[in-house]
Amino acid sequence: MQGSMMMRPLKIADILSYAAEIHSQGEVVSVRTEGDIHRQTYAQTAKRVAQLAHGLTAQGMQLGDRVATLAWNGYRHLELYYAISGAGGVCHTINPRLSAEQMTYIVNHAHDTMLFVDLTFVPIVDALRAQWPAGLKVVVMTDSAHMPEGDYLCYEELLEGQPDHFDWPDLPEETAAGLCYTSGTTGNPKGTLYTHRSTVLHAMMVGLSLPAALQPGKRILPVVPLFHVNAWGLPYAAPLTGASLIFPGGALDGPSLFKLMDDEKVYSAWGVPTVWLGLQGEIANQGRMPEGLGDMVVGGSAAPASMIQYFEEGGVNVCHAWGMTEMSPIGTQGNLPEHLDSKPMAERIAIKSKQGRRVFGVDLKIVDEDGKRLPHDGAAAGELYVRGNAITSGYFENEDANQTAFDAEGWFGTGDVATIDSNGYLTITDRAKDLIKSGGEWISSLDLENTVMSHPKVANCAVIAVAHPKWDERPLLVVVPSPEGKPEPDELMGLLLEHFAKWQLPDDVVFVDELPLTATGKVSKLTLRKQFADHKLPDMA
Repeated sequence: MQGSMMMRPLKIADILSYAAEIHSQGEVVSVRTEGDIHRQTYAQTAKRVAQLAHGLTAQGMQLGDRVATLAWNGYRHLELYYAISGAGGVCHTINPRLSAEQMTYIVNHAHDTMLFVDLTFVPIVDALRAQWPAGLKVVVMTDSAHMPEGDYLCYEELLEGQPDHFDWPDLPEETAAGLCYTSGTTGNPKGTLYTHRSTVLHAMMVGLSLPAALQPGKRILPVVPLFHVNAWGLPYAAPLTGASLIFPGGALDGPSLFKLMDDEKVYSAWGVPTVWLGLQGEIANQGRMPEGLGDMVVGGSAAPASMIQYFEEGGVNVCHAWGMTEMSPIGTQGNLPEHLDSKPMAERIAIKSKQGRRVFGVDLKIVDEDGKRLPHDGAAAGELYVRGNAITSGYFENEDANQTAFDAEGWFGTGDVATIDSNGYLTITDRAKDLIKSGGEWISSLDLENTVMSHPKVANCAVIAVAHPKWDERPLLVVVPSPEGKPEPDELMGLLLEHFAKWQLPDDVVFVDELPLTATGKVSKLTLRKQFADHKLPDMA
């Protein structure tokens, strides 16, 4: 027997309409490319979004059209998130850090009809536009006073004279709303096509899972870019829950972030570990934490235990989260339950260093090489598979990728190797392709890196596999020294020997000024493997 309740479609536009009515004084504060700070409320944002929707339809945007963005975190980018999808288009965020080849592939593969670009990235458009779809309209996200020369439309002129109310279409909730491509570390980037339903459900999931930060009166700084998996859902979860958004624009260095956080009394900041390493340096210079900072969400790659401890000892709650582009993206969160608050710091840090527990709406399983499910006992390690209402059911126009992305039960394969304990805590032990197989035994590069990062003279590090004639592969440790000085290799080996068997230790240590990063701010092990492909280990010289 079926129930007799109304069936109303879940729509992205309803989030902002709700925020404008219920959380009307919530703020959107933005560092602009024009050089100043801009402020507006959610009520004001809703009116500008309506004007933008009218402007988009006046430019000919049709249902299902892909409209791209190439922009920093700011109020105009947020407005595009709602106007494009609300009026029936698909908001396609592009990572400006991608290579020219990858960016050109993405724009053409998505068949973008319009592109909105921040002033910073106009030179990219100038260089690549001839390789992009003919007839692509480009809108520069500024006012008439700051417009560059060229065949461009002006963002603010699209809004001028338009009504501040828009009759949002009653779209089916399965309608496509957003498109985000992976960074393409292997092969061409792959697109995840989000729906209104998946996006709204994900916003609810995030709000439910992180209530300390996502509530009226809290101020959240998304350092994670809007072009990177929808800034982990914050453009939707924050207005829905009434939290204010503080956007940093393109100023993501430690001093700039510290000043913005301090001036705006940011309570919660979200970003990848490399960002927080930069902030740590400025905190050391200032001799204090930014005023008001009490919460931090770290994701994108594993946060070293030493980083978590640094901020926890400074009075900042660190939530270690995990997810993927294909998951909208949040799958787990690491805030500790109340009964663990009284545990010693070392024990709490150890738990917070895991990837946390699944959020509602996400199911997890680990399997062996034959696809057989493994127990959630904290010991068995296998490839991690996921399923849920906000997880992709297939890549956008990419059947080849879909052939290997899912198992026979329809679960999505993450490519991560993990354990799950009896309390539901997920621990990512490595990416499948980053595990080092030496003499038939697996070595986790991630475990080695986390231990090395605890050394005070290590600013960053990575462990990669180097080919070996006898053992097949052996680990190589690549270290960026801290400003305090360079550690001796024997110091690092001694530290590792406290936690690992001798055969698991790296065979060599090399020092570099910096590590190459991917377009999403993670350490690019693919680049490092190419860089050190011919490296001779001591016993091979």
